[in-house]
Amino acid sequence: MSNGSDLANFLARGERMAQRPVPRARFDRTQWLDLATHLAIADWVLVGLWAEPAEIHAALIEESTGSLGVASLACPDGRFPSLTSVRPGALRLERAARDLFGLVAEGLEDRRPWLDHGQWPRLHPLTAGAAPPSPRAATQYDFLPVEGEGLHQIPVGPVHAGIIEPGHFRFHCNGEAVVRLEQRLGYAHKGTEGLMAGKPVAAAAKLAARVSGDSTVAASLAFARAVEAALGSEVPVRAHWLRALMAEIERVTNHLGDIGAICNDAAFAFLQAQLTVLREETLAASDKAFGHRLIMDRVVPGGVAQDLDAAGAALLGDLVRGLRPRFAEVMAIYDRKPSLLDRTVSTGIVKPELARRFGAGGFVGRASGRGFDARRDLAYPPYDSLDFTVPVLSDGDVHSRLMIRVEEVSASLGLIGQILARLPPGPMAAPVTPRGGEGIALVEGFRGDLLAWVALAADGTVRRAHLRDPSWFQWPLLEAAIEGNIVADFPLCNKSFNCSYSGQDL
Repeated sequence: MSNGSDLANFLARGERMAQRPVPRARFDRTQWLDLATHLAIADWVLVGLWAEPAEIHAALIEESTGSLGVASLACPDGRFPSLTSVRPGALRLERAARDLFGLVAEGLEDRRPWLDHGQWPRLHPLTAGAAPPSPRAATQYDFLPVEGEGLHQIPVGPVHAGIIEPGHFRFHCNGEAVVRLEQRLGYAHKGTEGLMAGKPVAAAAKLAARVSGDSTVAASLAFARAVEAALGSEVPVRAHWLRALMAEIERVTNHLGDIGAICNDAAFAFLQAQLTVLREETLAASDKAFGHRLIMDRVVPGGVAQDLDAAGAALLGDLVRGLRPRFAEVMAIYDRKPSLLDRTVSTGIVKPELARRFGAGGFVGRASGRGFDARRDLAYPPYDSLDFTVPVLSDGDVHSRLMIRVEEVSASLGLIGQILARLPPGPMAAPVTPRGGEGIALVEGFRGDLLAWVALAADGTVRRAHLRDPSWFQWPLLEAAIEGNIVADFPLCNKSFNCSYSGQDL
């Protein structure tokens, strides 16, 4: 942490714990309450909140200084003061902490389960004394009431018409106008954090890679960097550059698919067809260059699992040179279609102050004026040696979220070209020596910043791990974005967010 950071100075009040690359501060209850009070006035962003059987952790970042820190509170009685009133992005994470560990957030009005649908074989499954739960129907859930004349409800999901992940959306409407949308997620819960416990880091890395398949590189990178921080391990320089290459290819692949899908939900399937071709070519090139279309299991603790040979580098270079003019041509069609722009401009607005309060990252945050990008603002290698811009808009509508993606595709193609031109020689990985430690990492995925925290036992196995997908702080904003719009615009708004169900459901 920077000595000039107000956040660092505040955390210095607590007991210093041996977490790397930044220390963790263990607070007492009074200090935790002071933290909640300070968050009401401090310009600090909550980037994570997670639990252990008798402890709660909150990760914060001071964007003006790039200072990252973690505050912890022991909860011997299973309770802790809630942070939701000052950082609303904590709400679902605090509910999840209760589901998994039985820790109760004091002052939290919403006590409904979040991940637990009453179908788990054990209550609070990540605690040592987990007990059988009281059975309840998976459909039993008290949606928030909405009162008013002429209102009606429209339930959608969790099973959808398309081949997508499960999630339930409860619309309260006045005619076609949406008065309130409420989400219920958790259907894709896989028990990832429980499965990681006791695993060697190599096995746990495979689980991290599958938290959300479209962000497999980003999640693997976050987990690997957290493990390396915990162990104090050095990664070969070439590995850093290869990791960034994979991450930028993942970004381009997903943005191409998203832009096409947004256009399709606005009833312009032609652009989706064109962009699907470009996305498929990118996936095929990834398969040839790295042996996997999604580049899964290629970023590992210690480096990367597969090098890039001359043929693969040449293939990716050709891909970049071919994509750039064809992508520009396709997007020129978007710009010349008033009927398409009529659907995207001024639809599904997220106000900048709301994006800021929730700490929304990626294209959701950057379309609403929040320009945070972990690649630049935390400057982890090799991005500290690369030239790129982070696009920021302020209208916060579907069009803005689409245009952020467009600009990021262009920036990522430039980054891929720089990396290929400057890729250093050397080994692609270094041995990972099993031992105890604790580490944290924040990296940038295509959706936004992704957090990983890892605590290793003395034998090097995972004692506890937590991965926070960007979707945790974006899903709630979709509820706000659709208010006042018509029901028919929901698919368009939803796709402009493209939040991960699996990544949120853990």
